[in-house]
Amino acid sequence: MTGVTPGEHGEDEDVSGVARHTRSYFICATPRTGSSLLCGLLAAAGTAGRPESYFRKPDRRSWATSWGVVGSDGSIDDDDFLVAALNAGTGENGVFAARIMWGTMHELVDVLRSAHDDTASPAMALLTRTFKSVQFVHLRRGDIVAQAVSRVRAEQSNVWFHEEGRPLPAPERQPRFDFGEIDAAVRAIHNDEDAWHAWFSRAGVRPHRVQYEELEADPVGTTHGVLRYLALEPVPGALIAPRHRRLRDALNAQWADRYLAELPDSERPRHHRR
Repeated sequence: MTGVTPGEHGEDEDVSGVARHTRSYFICATPRTGSSLLCGLLAAAGTAGRPESYFRKPDRRSWATSWGVVGSDGSIDDDDFLVAALNAGTGENGVFAARIMWGTMHELVDVLRSAHDDTASPAMALLTRTFKSVQFVHLRRGDIVAQAVSRVRAEQSNVWFHEEGRPLPAPERQPRFDFGEIDAAVRAIHNDEDAWHAWFSRAGVRPHRVQYEELEADPVGTTHGVLRYLALEPVPGALIAPRHRRLRDALNAQWADRYLAELPDSERPRHHRR
């Protein structure tokens, strides 16, 4: 790979069309932890890049199409895609940002291995080779049951967020309580969180940890805490304000209470609200 390998032409020179980026960070999360809220707040700071889910496999073709990097035969070259993603996520000050869920980490590493023709290097080495100095923000939710309920309801209705100033999207179908779906979501969240913790430990990473409940209670203060961790200051006059409205309502609480009531006693130690 030659398109996004840093350092070959010096720090002050663009490399094959890549935005001149000097450092990067990733928001590492699981679904329904407020990651869209945090991405919007950090982007509004004007100095923390433009974090989005650039490397989520189901969105790959959509991103590639919008960036004009789909080949005439419909193929997507990993080199071209990475260059375009770097350009999209890098702000004027050279900071690149992206959001990744646990499953996306594997997809991203696969792309990097292909692009670098490197099947041996550990993931962290591939990340720093491509994205230079890398920091990590680990966003999680304390109430796993509430997170699972939010996830199942969003999957059933296909309503994932509500933008400020816009009408609430109409659900594709009315949500219905399903113990099995919620229980599967609880287990998936636990598994993904365990995987994140194990990966951070193996990679020797100490991420900045953000709790969803703290982000919801004080979105601006929590965002400033992330900026301090990244040693960044917002641009003068930046309006750091939520661009999404909370979707959670009484139905979420009803589902959570019903799930806990139906949960076998033997499962409570692992599946309790925390």
